[in-house]
Amino acid sequence: MPDAEGHPAVAEIELGSVLAALADPLRRGVVRALAAEPDGTARTCSSFALPVSKATVTHHFRTLREAGLIRQVDRGNSRMASLRRADIERRFPGLLDIVAAEPEE
Repeated sequence: MPDAEGHPAVAEIELGSVLAALADPLRRGVVRALAAEPDGTARTCSSFALPVSKATVTHHFRTLREAGLIRQVDRGNSRMASLRRADIERRFPGLLDIVAAEPEE
């Protein structure tokens, strides 16, 4: 059962949900950008400068969070997103390496 913020427990992260979230190139770009950062790095959603409306940015980050790829934490009037690197690696070894190796579009 996801926690109060909608983050699934490690055992609840499902491959289908992860792959569906990664199917979108903008979401893959977010994961790729976070994977390139040092472990534990948290960025605001707006720092990714996605070329979509604010509502669509919210949708993309909710999809990533609910799939278990990112953790979001409220910081004042913004939300910080960090990659759940250890959790994803434990659940699906090598998946993040594949996403990180994909050339940017």
